[in-house]
Amino acid sequence: MTKKMIKMTLNGKEVEEAVEPRTLLVHFLREKMNLTGAHIGCETSHCGACTVDVDGQSVKACTHLAVQCDGSEVLTVEGLAQAGVLHAVQEGFYQEHGLQCGYCTPGMLMRAYRLLQENPEPTEDEIRIGISGNLCRCTGYQNIVKAVQYAAKQLRETAVAAT
Repeated sequence: MTKKMIKMTLNGKEVEEAVEPRTLLVHFLREKMNLTGAHIGCETSHCGACTVDVDGQSVKACTHLAVQCDGSEVLTVEGLAQAGVLHAVQEGFYQEHGLQCGYCTPGMLMRAYRLLQENPEPTEDEIRIGISGNLCRCTGYQNIVKAVQYAAKQLRETAVAAT
């Protein structure tokens, strides 16, 4: 099969790779880029373990082709922390015990990140609706909701301090 050259900004860095047109984004990230944060769960976009951010949208990488990201900005869980400092959503999951087994965590973090970009002050119901496409079999979601609330508060306080 003929490969296609794609270029993208991946976690802030320009990358250019040849991929088969049928390569799923999750396989591209895990196998070509060695970014294993996006997990392969259901492979049907139901569980959300593979969620990444593409051009400001949450995307299930298990059903999105890598070639669809040509020219795009892609952010994975590996790109959330900056200069060794956890992003507020990562800190929130740590502080509020928003994980147990950790399998859903990368996708949940990425969805929470996008949710807070779209709605910096979500209510509990809005958080629950916002993460509803990401399944967790361990936590019961209580601490995940608390983690997103924690992150929202931290991001608001950081924004106020910066002004």
